[in-house]
Amino acid sequence: MIEVKNISKSFDGKTILNDISTRFETGKVNFIIGRSGSGKSVLTKCIVGLHEVNAGSVEFNGRNFSGMKRKDRKEIRKELGMLFQGSALFDSLTVEQNVVFPLTMFSAGTPEEMRERANFCLKRVELEGTNQLFPSEISGGMQKRVGIARAIAMNPKYLFCDEPNSGLDPQTAIVIDNLIKEITYEYNITTVVVSHDMNSVIEIGDHINFVNEGKLWWKGTREDILNSGNQELDDFVYASDFLKDIRENLRK
Repeated sequence: MIEVKNISKSFDGKTILNDISTRFETGKVNFIIGRSGSGKSVLTKCIVGLHEVNAGSVEFNGRNFSGMKRKDRKEIRKELGMLFQGSALFDSLTVEQNVVFPLTMFSAGTPEEMRERANFCLKRVELEGTNQLFPSEISGGMQKRVGIARAIAMNPKYLFCDEPNSGLDPQTAIVIDNLIKEITYEYNITTVVVSHDMNSVIEIGDHINFVNEGKLWWKGTREDILNSGNQELDDFVYASDFLKDIRENLRK
């Protein structure tokens, strides 16, 4: 579990996050949603330590991460898996080398052990036989799956996904959603997804946090979100025609 306690963050005197507290549950897909500029990306960067909080704390299973010195954070960082918005694969490395990369940074395994782990992860995301291909030789959806394979290579306790469906067609987005959900449940990971995609939120979101104007405006389940009674959340959620249709069907 990740627990955020009363964190605030400012840049150049401007408050971006204001006294946010929430929990991200283990074995669940936890979403952070909100409009562009709402503070959700800053919140995520504060959680993983890319930004230092001005007040409050971030705890990983009771360990005060934000209160640690930088050198003491290494052990927790080994437990973090990251899936970046643009996949962020190294163009000059093969698929296998991309997956092996975090193992070379943080693992004491032999080269053969690292290759075996990479093969296991690629098999898990259904990319067997792609080891020697380069990112430019595979589709965007396959690149996302390589990104997931790399993110789970270190067998993380915590998985962070930044706009995982960005740039994908609807069918491929469903594949990525299902894969994130399956891996979360299968390995009992605390998964945090930052997304604008309300279809994904409704399909796989166990717990949702809505950030608005730097504050945690609402939190609840995907069942709750369709009838939240929160005007700001409704305005955000029902910008999607897909969800407008769901709401109308529920009212019939």
